[in-house]
Amino acid sequence: MTTVWLFVLLTLANGAPVIAARLLRQRWSAPIDNGRLWRDGRPLLGKSKTWRGLVAGILACALVAPIAGLSVGFGVAFGALALLGDLLSSFAKRRMGLAASARAAGLDQLPESTLPVVFAWAWLPIQVWQAVAVVVLFVATNVLLSPLLFRLGIRKQPH
Repeated sequence: MTTVWLFVLLTLANGAPVIAARLLRQRWSAPIDNGRLWRDGRPLLGKSKTWRGLVAGILACALVAPIAGLSVGFGVAFGALALLGDLLSSFAKRRMGLAASARAAGLDQLPESTLPVVFAWAWLPIQVWQAVAVVVLFVATNVLLSPLLFRLGIRKQPH
């Protein structure tokens, strides 16, 4: 059952920023990189990586973790690592010259799922195969459902 909750927390960490953006519109939408450019002249992260999204993702995990029998601290760390992975993939995509809306299969999902799941594997009594299963399930679900969420107008990008 823990693996199901880890999947739920991953989904929350990545979905809460999207929901917060829809509900709050432009409120608290300051970009984390404050519009800074890297030495290659490209944005550090991009304007879609906001403080609002970071707080929403971490807060969602912190609030739901106790329902799963996990501590609030675990939820905070798990959510923060998921969003750190998302920031790392955005940084890598900008260095590759890809736009914020560009699709990069694997790069869009692996850092944001692997970092928190490795943390969970070290923290919780789960097997390696369970940790791998959570990452694979998250990647597959993300790849399959994101285009549908885009068509329904829930997501701004189809990934």
